[in-house]
Amino acid sequence: MVHVLSSRVLLRPRDPEASRDFYGRTLGLSVYREFGSGPERGTVYFLGGGFLELSGRSEVPPTETLRLWMQVEDCAAAYEEVAAHGAHVLRPPLQEPWGLIEMWIADPDGHRIVLTEVPADHPLRYRP
Repeated sequence: MVHVLSSRVLLRPRDPEASRDFYGRTLGLSVYREFGSGPERGTVYFLGGGFLELSGRSEVPPTETLRLWMQVEDCAAAYEEVAAHGAHVLRPPLQEPWGLIEMWIADPDGHRIVLTEVPADHPLRYRP
C-alpha cells in the first residue's frame, strides 16, 4: 500500500508571471516555498491541507477536466475580495441543492476554480 505523506497539484501555466500574480495577489495564497530562478521558477503555495505548485511553462491550453476546489470560510466575502482584485468571476456565490455555497472563478489560463463555503448546519460539519 502507498503511504502518502504530502500532496500537491502541479500547474504548468502559459504565462507564469500572470499565474503567480493571480494565485498570490488575487487569491492571496501564501507561499510555501520557491525554487529556481527566472520567469519559469517554481512557486509552491499553501492550499489548505495540500499545496499548489506553479512551475515551468506550457504552450497548450489547460485540460477541461481539471478543477480546483477550495473551501473558504465566507464565500460572499471571498467573492467581494477576488472581484475587487480583478478575478474572472464565472459565477457569483449561490447555495447549491446539496447545501454548499459555491462560486466559480477562472485563473489566467482558464482553469476553473470553485470557492466553496460549508454552512454551519451542513452534514460535512455536523457530527452527531
